[in-house]
Amino acid sequence: MRRFWGALFGFLIATSVYTEDWPMWRGPRLDGSSHEKGVPIKWSASENIAWKAKIPGVGHSSPIVLGDRVYLTSALLKEEKRMLYCFDRLKGTLLWEKEVFSSLLEPKHGLNSFASSTPAADKDHVYVSFLKTRKQKTGDKLPKFNDGSWKKKELYCEMVVVCYTHEGKEVWRKSPGLFYSRHGYCSPPILYKDLVIVNGDQDAEGYLTALDREDGTERWRVARPNHTRSYCAPLIVEANNRMQMVLTGSLCTASYDPDTGKLIWIVDGPTEQFVASPVYGSGLFFFTAGYPTYHNWAIRPDGTGDVTKSHVAWHEKASSRQAAYVPSPIAYDKWFYMISDLGPLSCFDAKSGKRLFMETLGRHHSASPVLVEGHLYVTDDDGITYVLKAGPTYDLVARNELSEKCFSSPAVSGGQIFIRTTGHLWCIGKN
Repeated sequence: MRRFWGALFGFLIATSVYTEDWPMWRGPRLDGSSHEKGVPIKWSASENIAWKAKIPGVGHSSPIVLGDRVYLTSALLKEEKRMLYCFDRLKGTLLWEKEVFSSLLEPKHGLNSFASSTPAADKDHVYVSFLKTRKQKTGDKLPKFNDGSWKKKELYCEMVVVCYTHEGKEVWRKSPGLFYSRHGYCSPPILYKDLVIVNGDQDAEGYLTALDREDGTERWRVARPNHTRSYCAPLIVEANNRMQMVLTGSLCTASYDPDTGKLIWIVDGPTEQFVASPVYGSGLFFFTAGYPTYHNWAIRPDGTGDVTKSHVAWHEKASSRQAAYVPSPIAYDKWFYMISDLGPLSCFDAKSGKRLFMETLGRHHSASPVLVEGHLYVTDDDGITYVLKAGPTYDLVARNELSEKCFSSPAVSGGQIFIRTTGHLWCIGKN
């Protein structure tokens, strides 16, 4: 009996102190899901706040959490500097900052920022990616959409990936290649095994490449089809008994082997522009997009080659209020959820694609929702987070205001929520 109670006590202690890092875009599983317990459901700008920290500059990148550190990127517009900031996870104090580089600000869409790519971190390093402008070099080519502005300003943009230690010391710096997009840059670095994977979809020769985490050496590179810009991060998950890296963008939906970059399957379209990341659940990959046409769809994972006509499980051609362009979706249990940029939240039956409800939340949404303990957390551009009980019916539990604009997705770790607004980084919950 004594051994029983001792074992039980040990289990309870271990369970109570369990915490999960949020080390990259959309968390440890790249799908917006958290295994945390006791995460706050209700808060305001003055209630249930552990701390808030002033953020220098402007950026739409999301915070990441690793151990006792919180990282995010920003851009100092007047100085034209791209920055990495490291905050103390318990107190919110700024531990250190690094100027990644300084260069002319690149062309971008009005809803984008100059620091939209979320960083990534492992036990040894922090990885960031930005777009850097520079003068022309031999071999540089103008993008196909050139309207004269690039040539006039002599702007040639390249993707830059930089690795730092957790104390802010630079380890390596690499440029995977040129990058042309009239709407700017967004795609975050994704960690897999000993690789850092970045997406270079652009209005030129697009690429998908993996760099070695230790020294930045290129481990593999594949050409992307159609030479069309997109802003997506891949989802890496085991499906159909094999690891698959699934990515939308450049007029297609495709799956690759993340170890080699080899194409597994591909589906044409269904539209041109993509931002939202895919998710996986109920044995299916789920997607929402995009521009100029809007779609929700699901693909079975067991195909090979061109599976456009054979493996699309269901497909809804939607309106701009019925699908999402920027916010990424959530897959949970028997359901698939997406929040439109324009406000409506939709729930689908995962297997059939039948829409179970559509209810409007905020005025406009850029952030991607997160899933914690059977609840959906959906933050709008006005800094209001709606908490709903996940299920086949609409069940709003709380509406939480921070009174500042928000264009970044939340991070969840240690029973707390981290939200970046236009002015501050907020830690919600008890320390």
